[in-house]
Amino acid sequence: MIHEAELFVKAEQMLVEVIGRIRSEHWRLVIPPLFDMPGADKPSPLRPLVNQYAYDNAWVPDMLAGRTMDEVGRDKFDGDLLGDDPHAAVTRISDAACAAASQVTDGDAVVHTSFGEFAARDYFWQIDIARCFLAHEIAMALGSRACPLPEDLAKGMYDGTAPVAEQWRSVGVFREPMPYPPGHVSWRDQFLLTAGRDPHPFLDH
Repeated sequence: MIHEAELFVKAEQMLVEVIGRIRSEHWRLVIPPLFDMPGADKPSPLRPLVNQYAYDNAWVPDMLAGRTMDEVGRDKFDGDLLGDDPHAAVTRISDAACAAASQVTDGDAVVHTSFGEFAARDYFWQIDIARCFLAHEIAMALGSRACPLPEDLAKGMYDGTAPVAEQWRSVGVFREPMPYPPGHVSWRDQFLLTAGRDPHPFLDH
């Protein structure tokens, strides 16, 4: 399994755990935009956002197998994927995605997405970042005072994205960097601040 796939599995475990905290009264919470690119630059109610994550994840095994959406059928995963037990549905879809990721040994293998062709390692960076941001935003919306990213995942994300942060910024994935506070700064804070996200939105800065 390539390094980027290992980060994906860690990000999936984190996000599925965060989604497991959601209760019925939370589903109408509105989550801030994850990115600044068209199509992802507006707030979204929580349930459609989690369903979109499940949809994206459902495609991961086919994408990593080198299949195109036309080969698989573009409407294969349309509709409500969460059902009456969203956490169980998300867990099942995530398990399949992680199993597929664990088999990836060629980072240069071509992945055919709806928005272009990418090397597998680059595809993983895109979806790894998305999962980290989504887990953080959901956790904050649920009232957590702690960012859910574990330090080993956050360090891997920082090491892989900080050197090319301007590239991520240019396509609307990262925002303008936020200043580091004085003293020791955790890896999760370094990653999120470099990406222009506030790791502690409930604190007075």
